[in-house]
Amino acid sequence: MEPSALSRLSHLKRHLHPADSVHGKSSFRISPEVSEALSSGRAVVALESTVISHGMPYPQNFETAKALESIARENGAVPATIAILDGVPCIGLSVQDLERLAKLGRKVRKTARRDIAHVVATKGNGATTVSSSMFFASKVGISVFVTGGIGGVHRNGEDTMDISSDLTEFGRTPVAVISAGAKSILDIPRTLEYLETQGVPVAAYGASEFPAFFTERSGCKAPFRVDTPDECALLIDANDKLKLGNGILIAVPIPKEHATAGNKIEDAIQQALKEARDRNVTGSAETPFLLQRVNELTGGSSLASIILCISILVLFEISFYQWHIILNLIKLMVEPIYGLQNLDILSI
Repeated sequence: MEPSALSRLSHLKRHLHPADSVHGKSSFRISPEVSEALSSGRAVVALESTVISHGMPYPQNFETAKALESIARENGAVPATIAILDGVPCIGLSVQDLERLAKLGRKVRKTARRDIAHVVATKGNGATTVSSSMFFASKVGISVFVTGGIGGVHRNGEDTMDISSDLTEFGRTPVAVISAGAKSILDIPRTLEYLETQGVPVAAYGASEFPAFFTERSGCKAPFRVDTPDECALLIDANDKLKLGNGILIAVPIPKEHATAGNKIEDAIQQALKEARDRNVTGSAETPFLLQRVNELTGGSSLASIILCISILVLFEISFYQWHIILNLIKLMVEPIYGLQNLDILSI
C-alpha cells in the first residue's frame, strides 16, 4: 500500500477509535451513544454547553438543548454536547445531564481552556465555551463543532489585551468550527487579523463577506468562500492531511428571512458604538457601556427575547449545514482507502 494510503488508513483508524490515542482516557466520560458512533465511524458533531447554562433561562435553555440534539439525530448524526460535571469532562450528555445544567444555569462555571484544570481539580461543574469544547472534541477525535458566535478581539483590545481564548484555540486545535461569525460589538477586523496570525483558514459559506452574527454583513471580506458542503469537506480534509495542526472557521450568515430582526439589534449596536465614541468611553469601560446601552435602546426584555429567538434560529440553520459537512468529510476519508466511488455515507 502506498505511504499516503497508509497514512489515511491510520487517520481513519484514529477517527473510528479515537480513545486509543488519548492519554489518560479514563479522565473523560464518553456517553455510550457517542462512543458507539465514533467506534463505528458514524458522523458525530460537538456542541458547547455555555448556551445552555448562560445563554437563556430555564426551561427555554433545556428545550433548546434537546431540540438541537434532535436535529442532529434526525439528519443522521450523533450530537456530543460537552460539559464538565462533578469534575469529570463529559463528551455526550444524557437528557438528565442536560436538564441539570439547564436548571443550574449561571451557577455553573463558564469554562474556557484556562479554567478546565481548576474545574476538574475542584470537582466542579463547567459549561464549555468554544475553546474548551474544541479542546475536548479534539481529544476524542470529533473533527467538527457547531456554535452560535465565536469570541474575538474586543474593541480597544490593542490596549486592554482583551482577546478571547477562542482565537488562540483555533491556532492550535485541529477542529473545524461552524458558526454565524462574530458579533459586531467585537472588533471584527482585528479578530480576523488575529486569526490570520494564528494561521487559521476563515471561510464564509455562500458569501464573500464575513457575517456579524445578527447580520449577514460585517464590512469585512472573508479570506475564503465555500458554497457547498463538499467544498467545506474538501477544505477540512486538506487541512487535516497536511497536518497543519490548526482549526478552521466556516462562518454561515444569518438566513435572509431572519435578517430583519437581526438588523434591529445591529442598528442598536451601531448607535451605542457612536455614543461611546462621542462620550469618549474607552478601554475596560466600553464593553459594559455598550451592553447596557444596547439593552436600553431595544427595550430590555425585548432585546433578550430577540437575541434568544435569533440565536436559536441561527444555531438551527447552521446545524442544517453541519450534518452534511460531516457526512461528506467521512466520505472523503473512506473513499481513497477502499476505492468506493458511490459510498452511501449514511450507512457507514
